[in-house]
Amino acid sequence: MKELIEKLEQADVGKIEKDVFLDKYTTYKAGGVARAIVYPKNEGQLVTLLKLLKAENISYKILGNGSNLLFSDKAYEGVLIRLSEFSEIEFFGNNKVRVGAGFSLIKLCHLVAKKGLTGLEFAAGIPGTVGGGVFMNAGAYKSDMGYVVQEVKVLTPDFKVITLENKEMQFHYRTSFLQTHPEYVCLEVIFRLEKGERAAIEKVMNDRRERRMESQPLEYPSAGSVFRNPEGMFAGKLIEDLGLKGFQIGGAKVSEKHANFIINYDHATSSDIKSLIEYVKERVKQEYHIELKVEQEFVNWE
Repeated sequence: MKELIEKLEQADVGKIEKDVFLDKYTTYKAGGVARAIVYPKNEGQLVTLLKLLKAENISYKILGNGSNLLFSDKAYEGVLIRLSEFSEIEFFGNNKVRVGAGFSLIKLCHLVAKKGLTGLEFAAGIPGTVGGGVFMNAGAYKSDMGYVVQEVKVLTPDFKVITLENKEMQFHYRTSFLQTHPEYVCLEVIFRLEKGERAAIEKVMNDRRERRMESQPLEYPSAGSVFRNPEGMFAGKLIEDLGLKGFQIGGAKVSEKHANFIINYDHATSSDIKSLIEYVKERVKQEYHIELKVEQEFVNWE
């Protein structure tokens, strides 16, 4: 890894952080050490970085705000890539916004609200990046990114920059083309919104924020809802009916506020969190014969 980092430094691929604890970069506040995190400033540096990693056969992962990931407790020996420098934003036309993949989704929601643009209110509580939100087709309140994304600029596996229209993105419940084609990298997104009244938009966002604070354990590290809702059901209700609210493994706990949240209650390790997720999943399967699908991605557990 030392030799690789020297090559990265010589290649001018952006800022490099070495031996970083991943609890700083995930909303679960857990995980091992990342040997290297690279911050390319532009598409050119990103392409140079990816070409070098592929030539050296080094594993890598694009890391947004770490709001939907659970890294293992062991060291990540590959390279993590953060696109936080991809944060340009431009409003154009009457109702469109072009925004870089590394831009904060919550920040974007507040900016478009100030412009009197409606459509993104559902995402005002999602602590991810624009790119991460598009990747997983993030959603809430019966809406998701598929309703508001017009097109996505991506880098292909052969290092070409192309644009994918909404239909080509294959948005479905919590998935997209990018999830099924992980070697494509989201660079930039154009959202098509609607004109609305700023005061009404901000009221919706504020009301929902208050409801989240009352019903979700926002005071503890978590990654939001752990399981997808089975059709016609609520995962949280199934878990609550099993009496699992407050159930704990190590420092990880099923939230007493919302049973579909697993929180880092007391210095939980990633293993604590994963064990609790698997325990809850198995209990639901045994009791209801329902296979819950985990929303979070497990990274570096092989």
